[in-house]
Amino acid sequence: FYLTPPQVNSILKANEYSFKVPEFDGKNVSSVLGFDSNQLPANAPIEDRRSAATCLQTRGMLLGVFDGHAGCACAQAVSERLFYYIAVSLLPHETLLEIENAVESGRALLPILQWHKHPNDYFSKEASKLYFNSLRTYWQELIDLNSGETTDVKEALINAFKRLDNDISLEAQVGDPNSFLNYLVLRVAFSGATACVAHVDGVDLHIANTGDSRAMLGVQEEDGSWSAVNLSYDHNAQNEHEVERVKMEHPKSEEKSLVKQDRLLGLLMPFRAFGDVKFKWSIELQKRVVESGPDQLNENEYTKFIPPNYHTPPYLTAEPEVIYHKLRPQDKFLVLATDGLWETMHRQDVARIVGEYLTGVHHQQPIAVGGYKVTLGQMHGLLTERRARISSVFEDQNAATHLIRHAVGNNEFGTVDHERLSKMLSLPEELARMYRDDMTIIVVQFNSHVIGACQNEE
Repeated sequence: FYLTPPQVNSILKANEYSFKVPEFDGKNVSSVLGFDSNQLPANAPIEDRRSAATCLQTRGMLLGVFDGHAGCACAQAVSERLFYYIAVSLLPHETLLEIENAVESGRALLPILQWHKHPNDYFSKEASKLYFNSLRTYWQELIDLNSGETTDVKEALINAFKRLDNDISLEAQVGDPNSFLNYLVLRVAFSGATACVAHVDGVDLHIANTGDSRAMLGVQEEDGSWSAVNLSYDHNAQNEHEVERVKMEHPKSEEKSLVKQDRLLGLLMPFRAFGDVKFKWSIELQKRVVESGPDQLNENEYTKFIPPNYHTPPYLTAEPEVIYHKLRPQDKFLVLATDGLWETMHRQDVARIVGEYLTGVHHQQPIAVGGYKVTLGQMHGLLTERRARISSVFEDQNAATHLIRHAVGNNEFGTVDHERLSKMLSLPEELARMYRDDMTIIVVQFNSHVIGACQNEE
């Protein structure tokens, strides 16, 4: 089944999204120029999610990728809720009071986030009231706890992750009189999701990671070459510290059964995740919730079985590992991606492909001739030279799409082979998953001028 280049492009571009940070008075005051994102499904429906938003009451931008397992319900919930929890965790006490007073008196709320969403990025209207009430309880507690100190970003990220996971668990235990909502909160809790989130504010970059999606920084060296800097660690059996951490949290008698065939209790690849209450709740609680839950839940084999050697839960945490990096002018971009990308590409290749792409796109900006007298011949020369530089490599207007094209279509020479790309994209649903995983990528481009200026001010 052969796909023509236009058909390949329409598949690759179906979920692409780009956002350029607006300039003020012709100046860009943000350390972020903009970002490109895209998704390529292997599962039907896709189990990955992505989110991006600007924080309106504090400074900074949030971006994240979420990789779901056992369905997409948990990844969906985390993608629409986590940024609110982070934003609320970062708000000063007065703003929290202002928001609470507005809700109390029925006035319009201060907007907390400006979302940057693709039309396919779905938000569940039915659950919005439930989600809002849980969030409100959280900010009320933050108001009561007021310590008067400004919140540390790292602490805010950790608290937000843990609190959202706790709320997902609680909502499922309490249930809901509305049967649709009841089933929804149970599906969210029994499925799982990893999360890799970036918070960028000026030169301060924080990465909060739970699970095995990754963050990588693209750095341009003095000679123009590209290198990759890891800003997250996978939480799985390949990470010795992570295996040690899990062993420390359980009795010595369980040492042999904790990690089997590189999986937690022989079942789960990531060692940290949201949801997945099968690895967190006691056996009694699991039974009680499943038995009193709706029939659809009872018919689902996954919810009924108890993991083997299940003695001292919880075995799983959603607590993120937070890494801080102070941006430098040579830090040109950040890639956040689910493991579907990293299974197919080495980070060094990712850095090179995106770096060359971004500098190539740079050559595509309109030629500014401002005020000089240029003959037609010189102009023609400029354009011909530029066309030779660009070649067909830059048919993508989106860095994430360009990366997916390489991840799926690369041959042994590191160039995109159209035939291979066509074959991989025309695989039927049931086969696609055997060859690749869902892939979700966000490429954030930094503004070196603003970062350099911030450094000089210091």
